[in-house]
Amino acid sequence: MGCCNKLCGLKAGIGAGIAVAVLGIILIPVGNNIIRETVTKELVIEPGTTAWDNWVSADAPVYRQFWLFDVQNPQDVVENGSKPKLVEKGPYTYKTRYLPKENITANPEHYTISFLLPAGAIFEPSMSVGSEEDSVTSLNLAVAGGYKLFPAWVLEAAIKLNNVSLFQRRTVREILWGYKDPILKGTLGLFFPYNGTYDGPYSVFTGKDDISKVSIIDSWKVSFWNNTYCDMINGTDGSSFSPFLDKKKPLYFFSPDISRSVSAEYERSLDLKGIEVYRFKLPPLTLASPAVNPDNQCFCTDYVVTKNCTLAGVLDIRQPVYISLPHFLHGSPYLVEDVEGLGPSEEHHATFLDVEPTTGFSLRFAKRLQVNMMYGPSKIITVLKKVKDYTILPIVWLNETASLDDETADRFKKELLSRVDMLETVQFTLIGLGSAALVLCTVAHCLVRNLSYF
Repeated sequence: MGCCNKLCGLKAGIGAGIAVAVLGIILIPVGNNIIRETVTKELVIEPGTTAWDNWVSADAPVYRQFWLFDVQNPQDVVENGSKPKLVEKGPYTYKTRYLPKENITANPEHYTISFLLPAGAIFEPSMSVGSEEDSVTSLNLAVAGGYKLFPAWVLEAAIKLNNVSLFQRRTVREILWGYKDPILKGTLGLFFPYNGTYDGPYSVFTGKDDISKVSIIDSWKVSFWNNTYCDMINGTDGSSFSPFLDKKKPLYFFSPDISRSVSAEYERSLDLKGIEVYRFKLPPLTLASPAVNPDNQCFCTDYVVTKNCTLAGVLDIRQPVYISLPHFLHGSPYLVEDVEGLGPSEEHHATFLDVEPTTGFSLRFAKRLQVNMMYGPSKIITVLKKVKDYTILPIVWLNETASLDDETADRFKKELLSRVDMLETVQFTLIGLGSAALVLCTVAHCLVRNLSYF
């Protein structure tokens, strides 16, 4: 009778173990659905959600670091046609994207929201190698610009009248933000105008009807390339993506700095302050020549400078300005060989995004690009008579970067990841306890049953 009671108890234990283990297994899809529903609700771009405040104004500070190229042999280039020798000076760092979006207007019938993005830059001396008054020798923007814009005799007369040359000595502030040019009688600067201006208008999807579309840009001001394919806007602005990332699929984002969309591919997983992130990087095909990547054909606008569109690594956004990755990373070898002082590096010059896979938030990023200007030979313009071929000369490269701080990381882990971890812990604890009870009770049942025969 005693053995019978023990066997019955053990059978009940086996049943309970099975029930607990099954409950844990059942909780996996149920728990996943709870997580998905919670994340989906909180990532919609509308007032009251977790995503809203960070979308209106960036939570983490965003910085733009500039490295300017100082030409060491300007006279030798003009008089002898020598290669420009460059020395990189920087970083000169500015805080940017600190202003909240403006003119925010919801369009509920289309599940979109429109806005303007104000531009602002505040110099950060403590994060810079010097002051904005540091000077560098750089390409004369008016001469390089006038090379394609004006008849040669007009530019030659203007150069002599104003006693200028192919190169000029300017401060960091002047090159970046503008100076009064004697030739054009107006303000010239690589990023002029900037403060007090706006980017947009933008219209993005809120994700209210379909979370997979959240933050995807629906429209952005006007056409730039005058080509249907090249003017396509794919993806988000890069600050966030749709949740529940699949690392096998590329991420698409639009960059207003180059007026085109690009894709990034998964490279590896990293730990960022205790949070797992996926690192995505721009592939070499992004700025490959049309001969290698036919999708880039409509971005080729000058068949002479690009040698019949075989040139890789640069994007002609408006002559004579060409955009590339810093130090011509992934560019045609002769771009680097035409000047001295460059050393392209994946570690220092590649663009990457570190994205948290559950939410799709970019928790750290480095968007890097280089601004170059082109000049070429001329039989009329004195300062260009010794130039042997078209040269795309680096002027400055920049790194727009941000990373979540410790406080934000702790809050992120507490509000989201801790809930996910707790749910997973409950699931696997139930499965573990149920399995252990099942095994122990089964073994004990066999032992008791065998003993009952003696």
